[in-house]
Amino acid sequence: MAGFSSHHPGDPWGNKGPMKLKKDFIACLPRGKPEEGIKIKGFLETSFVDWSGKVVSVLFLPGCNFRCPFCHNHSLVLNPEGYEDIPLEYILNRLDEMREWVDGVCITGGEPTIHPHLPALIKEIKSLGLLIKLDTNGSRPQVLRYLIEEGLVDFVAMDVKAPLDEVSYAKACGVPVDVGKIKESITFLKSGKVGYQFRTTVVPALHREEDLLQLARQLRGSSSLTLQNFNPQDPLDEGLKGTSPYSDEWLKEVEVRVTSVLRQ
Repeated sequence: MAGFSSHHPGDPWGNKGPMKLKKDFIACLPRGKPEEGIKIKGFLETSFVDWSGKVVSVLFLPGCNFRCPFCHNHSLVLNPEGYEDIPLEYILNRLDEMREWVDGVCITGGEPTIHPHLPALIKEIKSLGLLIKLDTNGSRPQVLRYLIEEGLVDFVAMDVKAPLDEVSYAKACGVPVDVGKIKESITFLKSGKVGYQFRTTVVPALHREEDLLQLARQLRGSSSLTLQNFNPQDPLDEGLKGTSPYSDEWLKEVEVRVTSVLRQ
């Protein structure tokens, strides 16, 4: 999308290069309560599918620094004002009531790591003794590293959009992307500080089998790469609406080959 930038003036979390000292990064964190700087636009009390083997609640945060043409949550990205804010106090009270049988909370979006108050939000949830799963596009490795090293995140699901070159990634994300940042996040997750999952939404217009095998070669040594089928019902790019996704059988066959490459 012309004119879109992943960095905004005055945004201390913008991609401005690696910070030399951890204290410099901490100094950029905003003061104040999380509800003063972060809006929660969706709250799913119970999910059995967002974290394998666990029962979780799901929080949806608005906004994203990508414009993926296949995105099915694009209204949350482009028109977050169309959703009512859900008070954090209400969410924390409900989580407190449910914590005997809910294992944790999945924080998704949009892209959660663009929000400077994210650590404060997670700390509020962690105070209830709940685990945290973070869904991310991996474009903010500094944020990801900070959250993990501070013990604020227990599992990460990172969407890897395409083979790790500038052209393929820009096409899949709808904006230019610093692929070096994506690689930095991948490398850090592969170090095994927390459990993680890489996943790719497979779109016929963007991904051939060879593209997925190339990505698998680039991710070699990772624990897994989950292939998700494209949903053609309401994508951001209307040109993809009604596009036939690959068959489930094809996707399963390719995932077997992808897994074999990862383990080589």
